[in-house]
Amino acid sequence: MTDRVVGSASSAARHDETAAEAAVEIVYYTDPLCCWSWAFEPQWRLLRYAFAGQLAWRYRMAGMLRCWDDYQDPINSIHRPAQMGPLWLQAHQMSGMPLDAGIWTEDQPSSSWPACLMVKAAEFQSPMAAELILRRLREAVMTERRNITREAVLNEIIDACAAARPDVVDPQRLRHDMDGDDARTNFMDDVKNARFRQIGRFPALVIRRPRTAGTLIIGWRPFDILLKAVTEVAPELGGGRRPGDADAYLAFWPHLTKPELELALGAES
Repeated sequence: MTDRVVGSASSAARHDETAAEAAVEIVYYTDPLCCWSWAFEPQWRLLRYAFAGQLAWRYRMAGMLRCWDDYQDPINSIHRPAQMGPLWLQAHQMSGMPLDAGIWTEDQPSSSWPACLMVKAAEFQSPMAAELILRRLREAVMTERRNITREAVLNEIIDACAAARPDVVDPQRLRHDMDGDDARTNFMDDVKNARFRQIGRFPALVIRRPRTAGTLIIGWRPFDILLKAVTEVAPELGGGRRPGDADAYLAFWPHLTKPELELALGAES
């Protein structure tokens, strides 16, 4: 297996996306254009396997890039599109996840807001629909040099996801909801919530018991740090489970990259 994406183009795990009586809740602030969130997929997916049925989570689309005129990343000294490429290379080197920074020289995305809005619209159908759309958006921009600001690209992603999982994604409804006020209202609520919490770096996770303040983790972290945060919140969960072999993990996550599988099988910490 190479480090490229494997599995069908828009496959998704066929397990429940939430737990009705979860011991731990996670609010995940992210953005489809965030390279560190893509780099974090191995840890995020393994956590959900490890504690399947014991975690509940929701995504908040933080609107990382409204437009380049007002984008500022002082930590990484990024103020214009051409400066984003080196950050993507760093995320690839740290995580091993496939990342193609060539988009920042060939067809630079001008905003992440249309992609964020698509995820929020997909949530009206189901958490699995949103999960499927978010993953495919990440793959398209991170590994295929596809500009997810462009309407044509977004429509192709909708059609691909609907073709792969017609039981999950209704393409006409998704297009309709993307143009509606409700999806935009929900998206702006996510953006305001992130700003209220002063969360400007992603991924960012609030890990908590239901109805408590919880612990905030910001930025890419190794799995053991994520695991420690969960077990500190809910020590009775222990260290969770691990897959016995590749087939077991692929049964849970049919669509994996090599680094995702390696982490789950213990090749990395």
